[in-house]
Amino acid sequence: MSVLDGPRREVRKVLHEGLAQWVRPDGDELLFPDGRRVREADASYLPPCNPSKIICVHVNSKSRFAEFKEVATNPSYFEKPTTALNSHRGKLYRPDDCRYLNYEGEIAIQFGRVAKGLAPDDIWEVIDGFAPANDVGLQDFRDIDRGSMLRVKGQDGFCPIGPGMVSGVDIRKQVLRTFINGKMVQEGAVEEFVFSVGFMVADLSRYMTFLPGDILLTGTPANSRPMNIGDVVEVDVSGVGRLSNVVAENPAAPHKIGHQPTDTDSVRMIALGGNFVPRRG
Repeated sequence: MSVLDGPRREVRKVLHEGLAQWVRPDGDELLFPDGRRVREADASYLPPCNPSKIICVHVNSKSRFAEFKEVATNPSYFEKPTTALNSHRGKLYRPDDCRYLNYEGEIAIQFGRVAKGLAPDDIWEVIDGFAPANDVGLQDFRDIDRGSMLRVKGQDGFCPIGPGMVSGVDIRKQVLRTFINGKMVQEGAVEEFVFSVGFMVADLSRYMTFLPGDILLTGTPANSRPMNIGDVVEVDVSGVGRLSNVVAENPAAPHKIGHQPTDTDSVRMIALGGNFVPRRG
């Protein structure tokens, strides 16, 4: 059965009584394999995946290309470390010497089988789930990463995924929306991807082997903007689920080693998008 074929199936991972447990949602409760139940509202979530790598596309949505007045040619990619993983209801921490912690609502694709050298039409046989994700970026470090996104998007907790991993849904027909404190700030349909999931997996798998559990983030729509301390950010994928996180503050790095956060025109251009105003003087 293809990952696109119904019925809809979902698994979530929680920390319960000191153990990581796989559960299934059942109304307002979560159902354990042995029949026990807990209230969903009381659950402490873990990421519903255990990847060896997290690959992300830089730009993929038509609206995002239009926002930056770029012309699509071939996709470019970057990698988040697995220590960036975060979960549903996890905190997103902005250091107190930084300003531009941006949301980027995305869809996570999870591999269920080894994938290498695939044609675009064959990729659905190796994918086993989808989940909402947030490709969080600390744009204050944009001036130094040179496209790698390591400081911008590789920091601890900057890749929340969840609440669960879903199959039995045709992801090609779904719509992604991002909300800040209940107000919709991003919207984009999967059909608006410039590079389809099949194209990206075929492109990458020419030279790279995907292993079971690996994650591909498929790109964000226009209007990625900075979040404020205390904001509730939610990424909703129709038919799949809604991921929720809260923005909090933590102390700046204790040692002034290496590149420091900056507030330059190039940083603001990415962080603020259409709201960018060049600095004077």
